[in-house]
Amino acid sequence: MPNPNRGACGFQSTEFEQEYERPSKSELKRQMTVLQKLGEELVNEARDRVKRVPMPEDVRDAILECQNIKDHEGRRRQLQYVGKKMRTLDEEEVAAIQRTIDSWKGLSKADTANMHAMERRRDKLLTDDKALTVLLSENPELDVQHLRTLIRNARKEQAENKPPKAYREIFQILKEIAKKNNSGKKDADEDGAEAEDDE
Repeated sequence: MPNPNRGACGFQSTEFEQEYERPSKSELKRQMTVLQKLGEELVNEARDRVKRVPMPEDVRDAILECQNIKDHEGRRRQLQYVGKKMRTLDEEEVAAIQRTIDSWKGLSKADTANMHAMERRRDKLLTDDKALTVLLSENPELDVQHLRTLIRNARKEQAENKPPKAYREIFQILKEIAKKNNSGKKDADEDGAEAEDDE
């Protein structure tokens, strides 16, 4: 289209137009936001987890420093700095960090599912006497008398709106059972793998 400012000749030239190969401003902004959020996720994780993430030392130091800051404004500024440090990482480093975070989420989803299963089992123990019989048949080493007392006390706590001391103790017992069963399952898997190796 002729440029009206160039007179009537309608002369056009593209020789001065630059070829843009780099990302647009909005694309750069999106990338920056993603890296900023990744940095914030790391800041919100436990320190020992952050220390195990594969990343340059200066980025890790910025994240750990941010975790120490309690002042709202200071923390906000440090988070901005963490985002700036995250932008210095190359694609492979960012991908490694993302994979680590994703693996934690997978683990925590499984942990959450296990916790909900234990909570449902505890509630069933309080409402259904047969649930205790099933639990004892699966785990004969449990102290029957102690469990019955805890269940009775937990029901009483609920009825009288008291602090759930026995209720929590039942959960801890179920947690120990789950831990024992998981370690037993791992041992069985390892024994099976060793037997296969021997063949």
